[in-house]
This record gives sequence, C-alpha cells and structure tokens, in this order.
Amino acid sequence: MADQPSVSKASVAVDVMGSDMGPGEVISGVALAIKSLRHLPKDFILVGDEARIKAALKEEAIDNHPHIRTFHASEVIQMDEKPLKSLKSKKDSSMVRAIELVKEGHAQVVLSCGNTGSLMAGGTLKLRTIPGIARPALGVIIPNQTKHWVLIDAGANPSPSPENMVGNAILGKNYCRVALGIENPRVGLISIGTEEGKGTDFINESNQLLKQLGGLINYQGPIEGTQLFNNTVDVVVCDGFVGNVLLKACEGLLSTLSGFLKQELTATPIRKAGAFMSQGAYKTMKAQLSPERYSGAPLLGLNGDVLKAHGSSDRFAIEGALTIAMQFIEQDIDHLIRDDVTKSVALLNEAAEA
Repeated sequence: MADQPSVSKASVAVDVMGSDMGPGEVISGVALAIKSLRHLPKDFILVGDEARIKAALKEEAIDNHPHIRTFHASEVIQMDEKPLKSLKSKKDSSMVRAIELVKEGHAQVVLSCGNTGSLMAGGTLKLRTIPGIARPALGVIIPNQTKHWVLIDAGANPSPSPENMVGNAILGKNYCRVALGIENPRVGLISIGTEEGKGTDFINESNQLLKQLGGLINYQGPIEGTQLFNNTVDVVVCDGFVGNVLLKACEGLLSTLSGFLKQELTATPIRKAGAFMSQGAYKTMKAQLSPERYSGAPLLGLNGDVLKAHGSSDRFAIEGALTIAMQFIEQDIDHLIRDDVTKSVALLNEAAEA
C-alpha cells in the first residue's frame, strides 16, 4: 500500500450489501455522514449491486454528489457462510471487492456490516499485518457513565501469545487516542486481581512484557472486572476469547436491565406518571449509552483500516462508523501505530539483553 494520502485525496470503501437492513439503510447513513462530517474524503466508494445502489442514491437525492462513486460487485457474502469458503467462492462479492480497493490503494478504509468472520479473514489475508504486529485485534468502545473506554481484543485472536498482548496494548492505545481524543490513555491488563502474580502464567508473562515498555504506554498494571466501569483505565487489554465474552456479557446485561426497567416503570399508573416526569434523565442516559456514535469496530494492525459495523446497524450507526473512518484518515492512525511498534521492539530487545 502507498503512504497515507491527505484527507482530500483519501477514499472510504463501503460494502453496502452486507447489512441486515439492506443497501438503502447503509446509503442513508452515507447521506447523513455527508451532511455532518467536517471534512469529506475524496470519495465514498459504494460497493455492491450498482442498480440497487443508484436507486437508493436517487432516493436520497445524492445520485450526482461529487464525493460519491459506485463500484459494481455481483455477489454477497451471507451471514451464515463459512469465512474462508465464502472468500474463495465469492471473489466478486461486495466485501471482497471493498477490501481489495484498500489493498490496491484506491481506498484507505473499508466499512462493512457483513459477516464478521469473513471480514476479519479477508482483511487479514489480503491486507496482512503491519511489521511488528503478528496478529490483528478487534477494538470496541464501551459506553460508560462518565468516560467511554476501549476493549481490545474483542474476538479476533482467542489464543494470543504474551507478545501479541503487547501489540494489543499499542493498538488499543492509539485507537483510544484517535477515537476518544485521550492523548495518553491509561492501559490495564484484565486479570482476576490487581496483585502481581495473581493470574495465569500467560497473564503474568504479558504483564512483565507490558511493564518493559516503560513510558511508551501509560500502563497501570493488572485490573479486575470490578474496575471496568469505574474509570480506572481507558484501555482494557485482553485476549480475544475473554474480550468476546466480556463484550457479549455487557450487551446482555444492558438489554436485561433495559427490559427490567421498562417493565417496572410501566407496572402501575403512578410509576408511569413518574417515568413521564423523568423523561429528560432517560434521554440523557440513552444518549450517553448509545452505541451509534462509536458503532464501527476496527480490526487493527493491518496494512489498511477495516471497520466492522453491526449487521443490524441503522443509518445513524453507519454515520457514526463513517465518522470514525474519517478520524482514522485525518489522524493517520497507521503511522501512530507503526511508530509505537518500532519503539516497542527496541525497548523489548533492550530489556532482553539487560
């Protein structure tokens, strides 16, 4: 891939066919992004069935917009398809073509709502990892009452080495810098306690390596589950197995609490009246906890940026994901990661020789 171009010369490839809600909803999200973004890319390259794309563009009255172009792809990878098989059998799929646009330098970021396994496999196989990062990691922003935080890895690599965890910390740090605007984010390693040596051999080895990075990352040491939501750290580092369990547990708990709260607040007329009077508080809470603002989960560590949005993402979630895509381009996250990786290799080699 060529060096990162300026924002005005960069493009974002959008797989419009991967959404559960159809290409129209994705294109509506693009239309919202065009209105809200401070800086637009050279192009939003909309990849998929060209006839359906053009019909949706016309409906949104952006069919002649100078920052939009189309790229026809005749196939779609379905959600239930096996990742490697789908990539081999559907080479003209919208997802594969969108990734290839990044590989060939025609786009700098790819966004897809499609099959997560296929997107991760396709991104890794076609773009490859940057030097010094052996395995990519999936970063997710978790909403909180006061400050949001980054969870990494959320499922890309369930069986990493301690060295991979160093990469995760660097990737998470720079994602946090770009997406949340925290210049020197606090990084913690999830464990079963904060004491040194309390955890598996894998956790203890990872902890020792992270400590050797010195000031390269603002490492706070091991943290436990009770600290996730009390503003102890800004980046939580873990393996992909633990991260995926944590993510889905958070989603399930939020859904359960939401349903329980709704049920109890509407149980009696008096409670309904109280709920009505508290609407302002509920709206504030909903806005703070809404996943739409940070709906694009990046697969970090590749030669090119890959963003995964949820399959059921609506237009507002797509708008949020495209906002993150532009932040990646504007702040050149790839350069930030490469610079930190180079420094980490030198620091770990120095520690090994000591």
